[in-house]
Amino acid sequence: MDCIFCKIRDRKIAKEFTYEDEEIMVFPDIHPIKPIHLLVVPKIHVEDFLEFNNQALMTKVKLVIDKMISEQNLDKKGYRISVNGGGAQIIRHTHFHLMGPVSNKE
Repeated sequence: MDCIFCKIRDRKIAKEFTYEDEEIMVFPDIHPIKPIHLLVVPKIHVEDFLEFNNQALMTKVKLVIDKMISEQNLDKKGYRISVNGGGAQIIRHTHFHLMGPVSNKE
């Protein structure tokens, strides 16, 4: 498998993590579209969001995203969370984008 996120997980590609535990890693996007643009990546390789059926891990992803929103002070500045799937993703490993600040006019 030639997945860049799996290579990051396996330490074959060096990366500074914003957050990491045994199941999830968070790091800045290399092509940010907002001043804060973090990728929240489950370590288990699942290609598409529709195949991501682990409820416990999904709950943990939400808790980590909540933590990142708070730590990055986006709770009062606005944020957007997105996930691409169905062929729209560049990297075929389910991940979540946390971006901000975002105003309600964007």
